[in-house]
Amino acid sequence: MSNTKRTVDETTLENLLYLSRLSPESTDMATLKKQVDEIVGYFDILSKYDDSENPYDAYPSTDAEKLREDEIVGGLEMRDVKKINEAEFMDGYFQVPKVLGEGA
Repeated sequence: MSNTKRTVDETTLENLLYLSRLSPESTDMATLKKQVDEIVGYFDILSKYDDSENPYDAYPSTDAEKLREDEIVGGLEMRDVKKINEAEFMDGYFQVPKVLGEGA
């Protein structure tokens, strides 16, 4: 990396003005060029840091062999569910609190 400070030339500055929909008449070009050069300088500072590390290393990995087997197991029988929740079970359905309407 070179030690020279990178700056923005006039053509690039005019292109930035066009992209940002600013007109050269509405802004002080010297101040704007100084501010853009400072922003470019920040990128020089950021480029000093090592970014070769894989960002996905921060997340835990999952190995396929550690996952559970895909096997079918029996579910709950309806008669057992009725015994547990007999008070809320009516006509083959469970009664639940009303969530739509004025109370929502």
